[in-house]
Order: sequence, then structure tokens, then C-alpha cells
Amino acid sequence: MTLAAPATVTLRVLLFARYAELLGHDTLAITLPAPATVGDVVRSVRSERGGDALPPRVLAAVNLVQASDATALADGDEVALLPPLAGG
Repeated sequence: MTLAAPATVTLRVLLFARYAELLGHDTLAITLPAPATVGDVVRSVRSERGGDALPPRVLAAVNLVQASDATALADGDEVALLPPLAGG
């Protein structure tokens, strides 16, 4: 009996404004073990991609819908990491 490899999800991560500047990219492709959440994406960006300058709480959207750290992800989802917005 052969053990199956763990399932994974491959995601497209969009970075905007300051986050894109910090990481030097505006788009990343990330593959994570399933099940994965938005929080897993943020941790991956922080630890593996030099995003340790990201704030403790990152605003996120999954497939154009606002999401929390606990939002579950499916293979092929698009995760946008949005910096805080200010204006007047």
C-alpha cells in the first residue's frame, strides 16, 4: 500500500501598495498543504517570502470578498492582501 502525498492548494496572492513594495512583487503563487486558511497564507508570506514587515493584522479578500484569517481556501483561489487605507 502506497501512502498518498498530502493534498495541497495552489493560490494566487495579490499584493497591493506598500505590501508590493516590501516584497518586490505584486503577485505570488503559493502552494500550501490542505486544508489552508487566509491565516496560513499570511504566515507563509511572512516567514518564507520576506514579509516579516507585514502588520499583525492584515486585511484580506478571497475571490473579491472580504475574508478573515479563518476563511478556508480552495485550490485556485485568489487571495488579496490589502494594506490599511487612509484618506479624507
